[in-house]
Amino acid sequence: MTCFRYPVVRRVAAWSCIAVGSLSVCAFAAPAEDLAVLPEEAAVPQPEQMLRRYLRRLAHEALDRRLAAYEALDTEEEIREYQAQMKRRFRKALGGFPAKTPLNARIVGTKTYAEYRIERVIYGSQPRFYVTAVLYLPRTDPPYPGLLFPCGHSENGKAAGAYQQACILLAKNGMAVLCPDPIGQGERKQLLDADGRAPHRSTTEHMIAGVAPILLGRNLATYMIWDGMRGIDYLASREEVDARRIGCTGNSGGGNRTSYLMALDERIECAAPGCFITTTRRKNESPGPGDAEQNIHAQIAFRMDHADYVLMRAPRPTLICSATRDYVPIEGAWETFRQAKRLYARLGYAERVDLIETDQKHGFTPHLRVGATRWMRRWLLGKDDAVADDPSLASAIEPDGELQCTPDGQVLRLPDARSVFDLNVEKDRELARRRAQTWANGPTDEVLAQVRALAAIRKLAELPKPEVERRGRMEREGYHAEKLVLRPETDVALPGLFFVPPSPRGESILYLHGEGKHVDAGPGGPIEELVRAGHCVLAVDLRGCGETRTTPWRYRGASWLTGANGAEFFIAYMLGRSLLGMRAEDVLVAARFLAEHGSKKGTGLFSPKGPKGAPQKRAPSPFFRPVRVIAIGEAGPPALHAVALEGRLFQSLTLRRSLVSWSNAVHTPVTHNVLVHAVHGALATYDLPDLAAAIGPNKLTIEQPIGASGHPIGP
Repeated sequence: MTCFRYPVVRRVAAWSCIAVGSLSVCAFAAPAEDLAVLPEEAAVPQPEQMLRRYLRRLAHEALDRRLAAYEALDTEEEIREYQAQMKRRFRKALGGFPAKTPLNARIVGTKTYAEYRIERVIYGSQPRFYVTAVLYLPRTDPPYPGLLFPCGHSENGKAAGAYQQACILLAKNGMAVLCPDPIGQGERKQLLDADGRAPHRSTTEHMIAGVAPILLGRNLATYMIWDGMRGIDYLASREEVDARRIGCTGNSGGGNRTSYLMALDERIECAAPGCFITTTRRKNESPGPGDAEQNIHAQIAFRMDHADYVLMRAPRPTLICSATRDYVPIEGAWETFRQAKRLYARLGYAERVDLIETDQKHGFTPHLRVGATRWMRRWLLGKDDAVADDPSLASAIEPDGELQCTPDGQVLRLPDARSVFDLNVEKDRELARRRAQTWANGPTDEVLAQVRALAAIRKLAELPKPEVERRGRMEREGYHAEKLVLRPETDVALPGLFFVPPSPRGESILYLHGEGKHVDAGPGGPIEELVRAGHCVLAVDLRGCGETRTTPWRYRGASWLTGANGAEFFIAYMLGRSLLGMRAEDVLVAARFLAEHGSKKGTGLFSPKGPKGAPQKRAPSPFFRPVRVIAIGEAGPPALHAVALEGRLFQSLTLRRSLVSWSNAVHTPVTHNVLVHAVHGALATYDLPDLAAAIGPNKLTIEQPIGASGHPIGP
């Protein structure tokens, strides 16, 4: 019989096993130490939700400011300026778009039906970056309005039955409809195994493909939006299509891309996004941030909410398609609609925006496809008639193979095809040359100022002194440990253990472990070894680590990719903040506190007297000693930033099992827990090795570096 000891932060009873004859008997030993610090009372409710509460508060405050700005819009001139400003900010957040290149479109197959025909098409939205699509054409006389139909998250993309039915209904009602496979779906899987099969579902692949663009100053949405714009270019190039009458409709992920496209591409005269529009506030509450392409950098900070996708295009006709029992909050859809209706009314075109709600679950169900079809007929054909659903649509669905455009069913099996990962690597190589010039030519202090701005890390002098609470004292043989809570700002608590030898004679060490301070804090562990050597050691959980590690709630199936704080990362990202930057500030606050209180003249931070929890602080020691930092795993990149930016505070830094570089992440398609370290657009200016070089080998030790795949680098 085997007995295991399970690592738990809170009170744990250790098992002991003894052999009795041929039997093994397990019994409870004395309770192990309780290394937890945060109180369980209402003062710190549910520590595992601390980071979520903190970020939601910041988001709600910013969204309140956005609503106030919206309410202030009055005149047409003010509205036009608001629209132009929002579009500029949106495009900047996406990193801009590439130059247009020849589509090199080719028709690879056709099929004719009684009321419509289809063409299977391949074109390049960028050189050798292929898009597979089906074009549905009416059999009436052209020209026709042209509709782009972005797919939702169907594994088979354009071949999904609900999307075939919608496209057929639109074609039967007089419109040419282009339905392309999105990145990561249908024939456009970006990751294939040795057998040519796709190992990941579409939503997971979107998350995987969404990491590198952030580091490059883009977004996976940048590529997806560009694919859509080039799809409109293809529609406009067809002689059967009237390029002055372009529409766009799609559902779920397709509703997301419809929303982006209708806001940014002024050729779209009529739009009907389905099962996406709500409000950021409600979506962040439930179900949480969407896939990587649904979260735009700083969108909350520059006041772009779901309503703005409609407001940016006002007064062009827009229909919000929603479902009562959708997991996309229907209340938010109505809040967005009300904002849009009022602004359209101010412009004198209240009738051009509407909402349809069907008492269904998530999906482009019959009421929504009929509503979208009727909306398109009204505004693109000038026919405001009653459109009925067609009972023959279900039998008209073709099997996937009939809509296949490539010989082997995947664009990446074409001889010269490039993936989105190839595009990222190409961009990184371009930026690497720029980074080298930046560090070679610019004064280091000026470049580090750019680093500080990109990661959103305040100067040490700007960081407030934390409130400090004593939460108890642990006695061990030969030394003791104080339980502390540092509160650097509202709603943030950093639990810590301050280990003090009887006669401190060594260094002041800040010990940061990405999995939590408890990992190395047990008797006989690495921290005890340092304390017995005479060092004072402060072990702290950075926000979202250890006791405040978020319980995964949004990306449970991909937590290996996003880490425990994936949803929190994206809320911070939409706020224009980096989780890495916040943690770097935690490092600075904790290091300054240790430097001021942990000198060799002190034996602890608090008087041993006084009730538990009473913050009876001892006066700071006049002996300010630079701090030595040991940072392990997830704590490494924040510590690297802190030491590079505020070198005078630190004596040295040891990185252990820390990410080797962001460029490595761009060159590694499937990354593990890299997202939490991502800083938007960082690779245009710096990479982690640049910070290491700025610190210098005399001050920095790197041990067992980890690649973006999660595996060690080097021998």
